[in-house]
Amino acid sequence: MRKLESNWKRPCVLIIEDEPSIADNIRFGLGKEGFENEWVSTGVEGLRKIAENEYVLVILDVGLPDTTGFEVCKQIRSFSQVPIIFLTARNEEIDRILGLEIGGDDYVCKPFSVRELVARVRVILRRGTSLEADGETAGKELGPFRLDGERYQISISESPLNLTRYEYRMLKVLLERPGRVLTREQLMYQVWEEPEASGERTVDAHVKSIRAKLREASPGNEYIVTHRGIGYSMQY
Repeated sequence: MRKLESNWKRPCVLIIEDEPSIADNIRFGLGKEGFENEWVSTGVEGLRKIAENEYVLVILDVGLPDTTGFEVCKQIRSFSQVPIIFLTARNEEIDRILGLEIGGDDYVCKPFSVRELVARVRVILRRGTSLEADGETAGKELGPFRLDGERYQISISESPLNLTRYEYRMLKVLLERPGRVLTREQLMYQVWEEPEASGERTVDAHVKSIRAKLREASPGNEYIVTHRGIGYSMQY
């Protein structure tokens, strides 16, 4: 795979937003806090930039002129795990859940405080750094699973699983606590940066997706156990 370009002296954030006034405010706020940044106004431009350059995070508007931010996120997740914060004028729970389920890391509704947005950027990047520094998970064997925290990769029977960021985190939490029943609330607070923006439906949806990927990679085996009204546990 070709190495992506990184021409910036400081961490660079890509902003995909079609309203120039909003983009200008975000750029100013990021710049004050020490972040390089680039701005594009369409999903197509954003996808091209992400394919060619290395960014620490993407701020992605849901309502773009050429497509939706949700569709852009799906395409990004087909080749990159760069963190994504959604921006939207809508505040419906179903939109927040959808954004997180398809691989978004956070969700900010317009109008918003730029200071709050930049603070959320820092929280996500701190969490990512913490996970990358987790040397204990590099090459750890857990039953038929292999957990590689340096690459955000979990394999089963030597077959890598194609997991989103939150699926990786949730499966990691369950794998490292075999047999222990974790409530949905515990999973939310151990997996998401902003657990109050999530809910039981979001946890259930991620477990459903993880189960489907496990069944495809290891047919006939059920590793995640549902404890009705409580939560989930892992057996292997």
